[in-house]
Amino acid sequence: MLYAETVTLVRAPLKVDKYGNATTDRDWPRAERWSYHGLMVQPDASSEAVGDRPSVITGWRLMTQKGRDFPALPTDRVEWDGLTLTVDGEVGRFKIRGRLHHVEARLKRVGG
Repeated sequence: MLYAETVTLVRAPLKVDKYGNATTDRDWPRAERWSYHGLMVQPDASSEAVGDRPSVITGWRLMTQKGRDFPALPTDRVEWDGLTLTVDGEVGRFKIRGRLHHVEARLKRVGG
């Protein structure tokens, strides 16, 4: 069962400043959540940085089944297996003859 994972897509609105203007910061406590079933999540590349502020970046790759969309944006987060991951870059929507074949999204978690 390759496509047996359930993930939660988390999307936060932009924060609003004291003048009513949207900022570039996300309001994560007011985020909306949607669950998606039948996905695959696999380990991807990881890296470590040393120095004044050591960190570990762990990567994951999310994939959908043929013909299935996953509407993630680069500003979203994904909750899976007790982890909160950020979408890393643009989401790949692969098409064949103009029709969606599958979706792939890189996810990451920064620790340290």
